[in-house]
Amino acid sequence: MKTDIRKERIASSINYEEFYNEEFRDSIATVDEHGKRIWIYPKKPSGSFHTKRVIVTVFLLSLLFSGPFIKIGGQPFLLLNVFERKFVILGQAFWPQDFFLLAVLLITFFVFVILFTVVFGRVWCGWMCPQTLFMEMVFRKIEYWIEGDAGAQRRLSKQPWDFSKIFKKTGKHIIFLTISILIAHTVMAYLIGVENTISIITQPPAANLSGFIGLVAFTGIFYGVYAKFREQACVAVCPYGRLQGVLLSKESIVIAYDWLRGEPRSRLKKTEPQTQSAGDCIDCKLCVQVCPTGIDIRNGTQLECVNCTACIDVCDDVMVKIGKPKGLIRFASYNSIKDGIQKILNTRVIAYSVVLVALVTFLSVALITRSDVEATILKVPGTLYQREPGIITNLYNVEFVNKTFEEIHLEIKVESPPSATITRADGNAIVVPAEGIAKSVYFIRIPDKDVVHARTIVELGVYRDGKKIETVEAKFIGPVTNASDAKRN
Repeated sequence: MKTDIRKERIASSINYEEFYNEEFRDSIATVDEHGKRIWIYPKKPSGSFHTKRVIVTVFLLSLLFSGPFIKIGGQPFLLLNVFERKFVILGQAFWPQDFFLLAVLLITFFVFVILFTVVFGRVWCGWMCPQTLFMEMVFRKIEYWIEGDAGAQRRLSKQPWDFSKIFKKTGKHIIFLTISILIAHTVMAYLIGVENTISIITQPPAANLSGFIGLVAFTGIFYGVYAKFREQACVAVCPYGRLQGVLLSKESIVIAYDWLRGEPRSRLKKTEPQTQSAGDCIDCKLCVQVCPTGIDIRNGTQLECVNCTACIDVCDDVMVKIGKPKGLIRFASYNSIKDGIQKILNTRVIAYSVVLVALVTFLSVALITRSDVEATILKVPGTLYQREPGIITNLYNVEFVNKTFEEIHLEIKVESPPSATITRADGNAIVVPAEGIAKSVYFIRIPDKDVVHARTIVELGVYRDGKKIETVEAKFIGPVTNASDAKRN
């Protein structure tokens, strides 16, 4: 009979908007009508989705905290040293000269997140975002352990400051602060390296005051976010939630309430049987009570929803208890509920996928063809050319950037024109230190009979162990030999 009612609703084009009041969009669940913060006490979640989230969280947080100690080829797994403009990703170093690659990498990541959001909604927030993982799977777990479930937490907050309340609140915040210190040190290790972080820890604050202040600042920020600011970071600060309005469509798979099956709502009473026209939703409001941002998922997709799946677990549990099928709240798109057909591929998804593939291809080629050494050759400022018997000479500043983690020996040779020669002013060999720069002055000499233009392009090859690793060009200035050269220059 329920199936027949659902078919009738689809056939009559019943819209979801018939079952809820749009007034909920005029405010957010964490602020009252006077603009005062409403503290959220979500009910402790449990269920199959929650168990899967625990497994994912353990893996991601283990990777996060072990990341600074993981080495690939002797180099950090991830280092984002913005102070020295040095970045190491998966053991590969990126220097200021490679910033365009980092820019492409970031763009690729953002396009991936956009594509993921277009298809699957805000799954990133509930399952992978560090803010949600720490807030819901670490700090709230500690809160449940010390203060109890939502009802016990409310009662504790309202009761006078006796020994029990002081003990629980103090203990909770000491643990919160300890975890915040651990997170701060981990973040610092990603920024300056684990060795430098250990050095700051083992020395007095005065020995490295800037590092100590940085750790204190990070600790204060993390403690303030997880102990006080909490879900407001997702609701009021994070721009990703607001991007949903642009990125999501009626084809996007989000956590959705099946209004065709659930409406009209009818409270379940033991003394009265449900009518045939009543929906499966018994208006228990457990989906609201378990929500960490305080929203009612039955009102539709909202920017506050972080796809944590807590409402799915609690609703499925209720459906089992009342003998109804699971999935009243589930991962689904608006159109799949309305029409009964789920489509993943559409024009937007295909377009983003093409862009993503193009970016990944470009980035892969750029990384594969990236040279370990970058050479820059420029004329010494204020010089033109010098004449010697039968020779024209130009003076150049040459800079070699070593992007590797070992000292390298280089050789520079003239590729063209064949009669040109290049010599180092001090006559020494080229040795570039690991992760360093070598600078020197060079002479390029060309017989005056071969200098037929005011500007000649000299092609130079940079060799390492006899193998050419890069080609650079130098502009060689000579005497103006004809009117056309004079006009061009």
